[in-house]
Amino acid sequence: MIDAEGLSMAYKGGKGVFGLDFSIPAGEAFGYLGPNGSGKTTTIRLLMGFMKPDCGKARIGGLDCWKDAPKVKANLGYIPGELALFDEMTGAGFIAFLLELRGLRPGARVRELCERFNLDPSGRIKRMSKGTRQKLAIVAAFSHDPQVYILDEPTGGLDPLMQNAFIELVLEEKKRGKTFFMSSHNFEEVDRSCDRAAILREGRLVAVQEIAKLKAEQRTSYIVKLGGAEDVLKLRAAGVEVARQVDGHIEVVLQGDYNAFFRALAQCDVKGLYAGGKDLEQVFLKYYGRGRM
Repeated sequence: MIDAEGLSMAYKGGKGVFGLDFSIPAGEAFGYLGPNGSGKTTTIRLLMGFMKPDCGKARIGGLDCWKDAPKVKANLGYIPGELALFDEMTGAGFIAFLLELRGLRPGARVRELCERFNLDPSGRIKRMSKGTRQKLAIVAAFSHDPQVYILDEPTGGLDPLMQNAFIELVLEEKKRGKTFFMSSHNFEEVDRSCDRAAILREGRLVAVQEIAKLKAEQRTSYIVKLGGAEDVLKLRAAGVEVARQVDGHIEVVLQGDYNAFFRALAQCDVKGLYAGGKDLEQVFLKYYGRGRM
């Protein structure tokens, strides 16, 4: 449904994207990860037909994203990374305006989306908070029920409850066969909603992996407060990786074998145990640091 083949575009300063190759089948959610300046938004602009590539091709539904841009956009939902809305319009007026451009009128789908995101679209956009504007952008992007979604940081400014509502919406739309290309800094969002993820470094892909394989590489950390130095020695002797030790607290890092860790803890004087972290961010940082395929 979405394809890039040797897709490249360079800016005067030397940044851009170079030789991108990926293929996203219908019904898949594809995460696109990378730090600021790595080329995520440039990729999205090329997919949207906002810019012409220097070389290579980008296609959506078999149509060329540059040459056939109007046809591509006809069945596409888009959320930009930086929202530029009509401040003097009401939210309802903005949604109606976008639908009218497509020959449609607001109906049950718009009402359902507004209820889902607890959005009152009657107020003027200029008076809306950042989070409310983001919810308006989500409703607008999903309102015409497109087959393909291109989303640039879609949950920026949303609180955790609304982020969860968005992930649930993506999962429901995937079951209906919809396709997603989603740039995100929210690793939980990608973890829960995407089937595969690409990791971008300085305009080049360093990895394209199934989420399940990326998760298999996750390393979980725990912060443990122990009674004495001898307890640290017991953990090390059991083969537990101790990443650091500060003021009586140690950070241990696990990958897969939890039983050995808890057996070792049972032999120690444990004063406290706290979750350190477990998410795709650790995997992303590893790939980004290595810069490998």
